[in-house]
Amino acid sequence: MIEFSINAVHNDLLEQIQQKIDTKTKPIGALGQLEAIVRKICLIQNTLNPALHNPHLLVFAGDHGIAQEGVSKYPSEVTYQMVLNFLSGGAAINVFCRQNDITLKVVDAGVAAKFESHEALIDQKVAFGTESFLDSPAMTLEQCVRAINLGADTVTKVHQAGGNIVGLGEMGIGNTASAAVLMHLITKVDLSVCVGRGTGLDDEGLQKKIEVLQAALDFHQAHLEDIETQYEEGQAQALWILSTFGGFEIAQMVGAFLKAAELGMIIMVDGFIASSAFLVAQALYPDIKDYGVFCHQSDERGHAVMLKFLDGQPVLNLGLRLGEGTGAALAYPLLQAAVGFLNEMASFESAGVSKG
Repeated sequence: MIEFSINAVHNDLLEQIQQKIDTKTKPIGALGQLEAIVRKICLIQNTLNPALHNPHLLVFAGDHGIAQEGVSKYPSEVTYQMVLNFLSGGAAINVFCRQNDITLKVVDAGVAAKFESHEALIDQKVAFGTESFLDSPAMTLEQCVRAINLGADTVTKVHQAGGNIVGLGEMGIGNTASAAVLMHLITKVDLSVCVGRGTGLDDEGLQKKIEVLQAALDFHQAHLEDIETQYEEGQAQALWILSTFGGFEIAQMVGAFLKAAELGMIIMVDGFIASSAFLVAQALYPDIKDYGVFCHQSDERGHAVMLKFLDGQPVLNLGLRLGEGTGAALAYPLLQAAVGFLNEMASFESAGVSKG
C-alpha cells in the first residue's frame, strides 16, 4: 500500500570513522555522546567528512476527535490558536529555530479550522480533524495512506531545496492520547505505563484519560484480534493501528520520516509524539532506525520506555514536554558541534602532540 526504498546503513566505513575520531587530540572516548552522534552522521552520509546543509524543522498540526472525550486539559481550539502563534513567530519553536538558523515550516495536516495563506504554512489538510477513536476509527485507511504520502512529499521538497537534515515536530490537542495507544499496541507495554499527563492533567484527569483509552481499546478489540491473527508481520498491522488510533499529523510525520530515510537524510526525532510516529515508521520499515537521532527524552511518562524499545540514546534530557519540535531545535547545535570536531579538530600527528 505504501512504497519506500529504505536501505540499512552499511558499516564499511565504521573502522575508518572510529580511527579518525580516536586520533583527534583528546583521550579515547573523551567527547562521549558527540562521538556517537558523528559516527551515525558519517554512516548516513557515507563519508569521513560530514556536513549539515539547510536544516529544516517541520511542525505538523492536526486535531483529534478523541480530545472531545476529556483526555486533555485544553480544548481543541488551542491547536488552531497555536498554529497562528507559530505563523506569527511567537512560539518557543520560533525562538529556537531563529536562534539556530533553522528554517521552520508549519504543516496543516488536519486542523479543524481554515487558515489564510502564509509563506510559512503548508496546506496538506486531509480533513478537519480525525474522528473520535472511542467508538470509530480515527481515519479511513485511504486517508491514512494519503497522509503518509503527503508527509513524504513535504520532505522531498526540503531535500530538493538542498536540505540534508530535518527535524519533525507537532501540534495537536489530544495527540498524546493517540501516541500512547500507538505505543501500547506496537511495544506491548502496559497502557498505564504509556499514558502520561500531556498538557498537564492532574491525577484525576490522568485516571480518566487511561479509562477512556482502555474503553477505546476494548471497543476495537475484536478488529485488533483479527488483524493480529491475519498479519503477524508486515505493513497491514501497523497501518491499521495508525489509521484506527492515530492523527493526521502523526500519519504525515510517519511519511516524512520514511521519505527522509529513503533520501539518506539525517532525521532529528523530537519527543513523545514524534517518537510514536517514528515507532510506526520503524514497524513499517525497520531499517529507518539507522537514520534517526533521538534529540531528547521527554518528561511525558512513557517516553523513556519508548526510547528503550527503539534503542535510542537521547541527546538531551531537560525535562521538556512541550512538543513543537523544540527538543530537536535545541539539540541541533550539538549535532553541529559533533560534525565540527571531526572536521576541524587537530589530530595528534598534525598538532605534534604525543599520544598517551
